[in-house]
Amino acid sequence: MQKLTVLFADSAREFKHVRTITMCGLFAALAFILESFSIELGSFIKIGFSGLPNEFVDLLFGPVVGSVFAGMLDILKLIIKPGGGWIPGLTLNAFLAGIIYGCFFYKHPVRLWRILAAKLIVALVLNVGLGTFWLSQFYGKALMAMIPARFVKNMVMWPINSLVLYLLMKAFESAGIFRMIRELHPLRREKGKK
Repeated sequence: MQKLTVLFADSAREFKHVRTITMCGLFAALAFILESFSIELGSFIKIGFSGLPNEFVDLLFGPVVGSVFAGMLDILKLIIKPGGGWIPGLTLNAFLAGIIYGCFFYKHPVRLWRILAAKLIVALVLNVGLGTFWLSQFYGKALMAMIPARFVKNMVMWPINSLVLYLLMKAFESAGIFRMIRELHPLRREKGKK
């Protein structure tokens, strides 16, 4: 439990640095670009990779920054490109996903099993479970009628999304991009001097 407390405290301290906010802005811009390539299959199913920047923020800055980033980005996407009504529950899901990914990725080595586990929890609990509930409430559709299609979509996309994220993270790690961001970051420099 103490490790989790330290993880959240370290992540909260990331907000003190301008570079954190700058990197979050860059990742938000990337999310908007990737959002334009998403494919919508009806009102309840969307396939895309616009969540990848969120996961990079979670890896670099932790669950506190990641959850705030994901929640704010969800609202910002709705303001800039409205595609229906605002569903507060889906914003809550984005916030919770930031916490889950941040706990799995922040200050941990990039491992496929870690990504698969985090993606599975988010897919089943947040996307299929809570997400379907929020959509059924908003659209007035039967919950049990929506679950099968959303379950199949999430289970098909789970290994694909996990593998894409793993390959991208490993490529960024090999190219030294994560190291460069960490070296530029004052919090990491301070710890390196001790």
